[in-house]
Amino acid sequence: MSSQMELVAITLDCPDPTALAAFYQQATGLEPHPRSDADFAGLNREDGLFLGFQRVEGYRPPCWPGQAVPQQLHICFRVSESLDVAEARLLELGAGKPDHQPLGDKARVLTDPAGHPFCIVTR
Repeated sequence: MSSQMELVAITLDCPDPTALAAFYQQATGLEPHPRSDADFAGLNREDGLFLGFQRVEGYRPPCWPGQAVPQQLHICFRVSESLDVAEARLLELGAGKPDHQPLGDKARVLTDPAGHPFCIVTR
C-alpha cells in the first residue's frame, strides 16, 4: 500500500502579506482567508488549496533569470484568455515582466509585486 500526500498550501515570503494577497486575489479571484493580518495573509480556493503570504523582515526578492537571490519557487497559472490579454491585466494589477522570456509564445514569465516569478500558460 503506497501513501500519498495532498498539496494543501503554498506560502510565499514577502515584505507585505496584505498587499501581495490583494494582488493574487485580484489576479485569481480566490477568496481572502478570514484570519489574514499584517504578518500573514492568505487566499482560499474552493477545493481547499490555501495560498499564503508571510512577512519576512529583510526580504530580498528573487533575481530571475539570474540566481544571485534564488527564486526557490516558481508558480504556473493556466489562464482562460489569451496570453496577451492576461498579461495586460496582470501588468495593470502590478505584475512586472522580465526581459528574459524563454518560452516564446507558449508561456509568459511575470513577477508578482514582491518579485516572485510566475508563468501564465493557456494549456
